[in-house]
Amino acid sequence: MKNKVIDKEKFKELLKDDMTILSGGFMSAGASDVLIEAIKESGVKGLHIISTDAGYENKGIGKLISAGRVKRLTASHIGLNPLVGKMMNEGSLEVELVPQGTLAERIRSAGAGLGGVLTPTGIGTILEEGKRVIEVQGKQYLLEEPIRADLAIIHGHQVDQIGNVVYRGTSRNFNPLMAMAAEVVVVGGEEIVEKGSLNPECIATPHPLIDYIVKEVNS
Repeated sequence: MKNKVIDKEKFKELLKDDMTILSGGFMSAGASDVLIEAIKESGVKGLHIISTDAGYENKGIGKLISAGRVKRLTASHIGLNPLVGKMMNEGSLEVELVPQGTLAERIRSAGAGLGGVLTPTGIGTILEEGKRVIEVQGKQYLLEEPIRADLAIIHGHQVDQIGNVVYRGTSRNFNPLMAMAAEVVVVGGEEIVEKGSLNPECIATPHPLIDYIVKEVNS
């Protein structure tokens, strides 16, 4: 079994311009600080970032937006980061707002190999524009297509050396979903522990889904 533990510099070698990146976290809780900082340091640009929110101007994925590395953002809300609204209005950042439940299910459907999800959310609103409407048992639904990415960056509380991940509290949020919906998945671990030391019942993301592990700094 390959050694999945790499340093920040090795992680940077995985990055390229115009990537689509899933980033775990909610209001930056559960986001990987070390991986976001490495992306910023790498100089890659033109990124499409998918996350629950826009973080803050200098926290979470907001760091990448402030640094001008993000071309497109897909999120469920942006109110915590006023810069995003400003850039959106100026036309320097493309923003797609997706209801949070719909966002979760679109990511989940990609991980499950499904062709999308049917939801009544957005029927009769601007969210319906350009989307297929399907009637089921007399009720209309929007067909929301799966969301899949080149890279997922997630954050774990404890990660063993082969990539089993345990999350802490609500920092779990979107991380398990995103670990199933990307070509490459990298976890920033607060604590990297020996193989076999984690309680199997506490493992939320199993090791086959994880490609690389990076130690979170100062954790």
